[in-house]
Amino acid sequence: MSEQKDNGIREVEPQSPCNSSACCGRCKEAPRGNMSAINWLDGISGVADYDIVEVQFKNTRRGFFRNSAHLDLHIGDTVAVEATPGHDIGKIVMVGKLTELHMRKANVKPDSELKRVFRLAKPQDMEKFEEAKAREQDTMIRSRKIAEELGLNMKIGDVEYQGDGAKAIFYYIADERVDFRKLIRVLADTFKIRIEMKQIGARQEAGRIGGIGPCGRPLCCASWMTGFVSVGTSAARFQDLSMNPQKLAGQCAKLKCCLNFEVDTYMEASRRLPSSDIPLETKDATYYHFKTDTLAALMTYSTDKRAPVNCVTLPAARVAEIIAINKKGEKVDALLDASEEKEVSKEFVELVGQDNINRFDKAKKKKKKRPVQAGKTSQPAPSKDSRQPKPTLPGQKKNRNEKTLPDGRTQQDAKSQRQPQEKRRHRPQPSAKNKSSKSGSDAPAQ
Repeated sequence: MSEQKDNGIREVEPQSPCNSSACCGRCKEAPRGNMSAINWLDGISGVADYDIVEVQFKNTRRGFFRNSAHLDLHIGDTVAVEATPGHDIGKIVMVGKLTELHMRKANVKPDSELKRVFRLAKPQDMEKFEEAKAREQDTMIRSRKIAEELGLNMKIGDVEYQGDGAKAIFYYIADERVDFRKLIRVLADTFKIRIEMKQIGARQEAGRIGGIGPCGRPLCCASWMTGFVSVGTSAARFQDLSMNPQKLAGQCAKLKCCLNFEVDTYMEASRRLPSSDIPLETKDATYYHFKTDTLAALMTYSTDKRAPVNCVTLPAARVAEIIAINKKGEKVDALLDASEEKEVSKEFVELVGQDNINRFDKAKKKKKKRPVQAGKTSQPAPSKDSRQPKPTLPGQKKNRNEKTLPDGRTQQDAKSQRQPQEKRRHRPQPSAKNKSSKSGSDAPAQ
């Protein structure tokens, strides 16, 4: 959507995503590198109140230009501004009194010499600008090969052509000081343009490339951040975070910018807590500070300075009360009363069993004994002597050492069946002498 004017074209940003077939597509672009600010003085202060405007170029590069022609400029207008040499194409991001505040943050004085805004961008200006942008990718690839052939320890991250195509800015990353004077001469002879080298850091590179952070969301530097603030390890200490470099570093291998997001809240909450350097005196022992939950206002004390021994967690108000009592020379009976101990002590309850180390082991089930019914007595188990060898059933595996008879029986089965017959067969019979003696003794005497 555009409005035609006498001196050019004004582009109006769509207020909401459109679903028409003739959509320009800008409303669906990702907010990568969105370095704009909200004009909360819109309708109160405009370009007539302040003759300096803020213009943003590609790669979040910004500059302040003087509106000497008193053009009716608004946020979102594409303008042609003065450059060295020629002109450049950018977009208005701030007008009015807020521009003065942005200049103060950027350490730019209002009375300094500023370049001018020529006009609103014309169609001829936009055609040249699009032609210059189409050459950036090929120029970057060729410049990387040239830097590699010269043996320079640097990485060219991006190339930005000026609006008229007369100059190009090469953004590079280097850990050490690099002498690129020979590189500038080679690039100028190769591309026939004016060369400007600008060094950027790892955070600026991550903001241009983009990516997904450990939180699963797009990088803040590539989506909504308006500037980079130095991050120190003190921010992690205030929040009681682990001093693990792998966890504190982001995609750029520097400290995460989000460490500064909540540090002010932690610092404000820590001012309400009593000093952790003062030990607590009781009649039984002396307790030393071990750790602090800043947002919950809970402090944990231990009887040992270096190890968690007999730890007790107290509210910050109770700690301040005990410190005041100890200053009077008195000692308390216990750190916590019985009623307070129930409120403070929160034990870890495991409902799912995820942290149990034996959660994958199969529990052995114990066999339950059947109860004896009334009128039935439990019979004792038969002894080993009374057990008879069981005959081999059809389909049952037989002992390998046993031999099978022609009739299909095993030797053990045949022996068990033959044993009672052999006992009857070999029973000792009385002899004739015994019979005569027995009959003579039984006969009556004559």
